[in-house]
Amino acid sequence: MPVNDYYIEDKTFGKEYLPVKGEYDNCIFNSCNLGDKDLSGYKFSDCTFNGCNLSMAKLNKTSFRDVSFKDCKMLGLRFDTCDEFALSFSFDGCQLNHSSFYKRRIKKCLFRNSQLRETDFADADLTGAIFDNCDLAQASFDHTILEGADFRSSFNYSIDPESNRIKGAKFSIAGVAGLLDKYDIEII
Repeated sequence: MPVNDYYIEDKTFGKEYLPVKGEYDNCIFNSCNLGDKDLSGYKFSDCTFNGCNLSMAKLNKTSFRDVSFKDCKMLGLRFDTCDEFALSFSFDGCQLNHSSFYKRRIKKCLFRNSQLRETDFADADLTGAIFDNCDLAQASFDHTILEGADFRSSFNYSIDPESNRIKGAKFSIAGVAGLLDKYDIEII
């Protein structure tokens, strides 16, 4: 590890904390404002973010391994620039509008009670992902692997079965219209 990087473990940080570049292991971040911060090259393992603002933060080569985000504001994040190795996280009650997961492999990712409006999932591998009560208005799914994904309680999605892999995916009867949008038909 370079001399200017730090290793921090088992710490809890409050809203006044401004993180130093380094590796964070098993840390908790409560109400931290990291919006517009450059978090490039930071490493987060087994960390939890509660009520934090990370909107528009730079995530170039940032590592997220088994990280939980709860009630966080995360607008416009470019997860497509994160370090791909062991990338894994979950989101509960988060605002992820205008974010990008382009080409990310995030199998079994959990999105719960979250807004994912105009979020880019093109070319991502979301095998077995769970979208529990999520707003997916204008989210982009193109050449996305959604095999075994669960959309039963989510809404406002538009997914073209011909340009995405959806074998074994679960949808509610009410959400089936989102699979037929491209046909411009009326379902009553």
